[in-house]
Amino acid sequence: MKLENLPKSKETKVSKRVGRGPGSGMGKTSTRGENGQKSRSGASIPAWFQGGQTPLHRRIPIRGFNNKNFATRYATINLADLEKFFNDGDTVTPEILKERKIIKKQLCGVKILANGELTKKLTVKANRFSSKAVTKIENIGGKAEVI
Repeated sequence: MKLENLPKSKETKVSKRVGRGPGSGMGKTSTRGENGQKSRSGASIPAWFQGGQTPLHRRIPIRGFNNKNFATRYATINLADLEKFFNDGDTVTPEILKERKIIKKQLCGVKILANGELTKKLTVKANRFSSKAVTKIENIGGKAEVI
């Protein structure tokens, strides 16, 4: 094998000279074909163009961001449940509620709701209270403490 017989690399390949008359074999339409958008000057179209049809990225339903994932959710307990599971003078905390399996998960905290009647003096410590629950607990002589 001789040096002059080696195949030429792509770096030295001569580029096509189009539009230089009929004798070049690439004159008149300059290898673009006769008609259509691709034959016109300045008509570069993207590879994903679908010929006037509504493009795929606009046909697919919109999916996206939702703030619901970041909502603060509380485990809720009614006063009727406190009446059922605790004795007079007890202290109620989220840890005790979970330990006694009254609530499954603490989530972002515990909220006390005013559903039902309470007849026992309890010291209730929770993250949130409804306004009616606080008045019911304090009317009996108990305490509602926000953690």
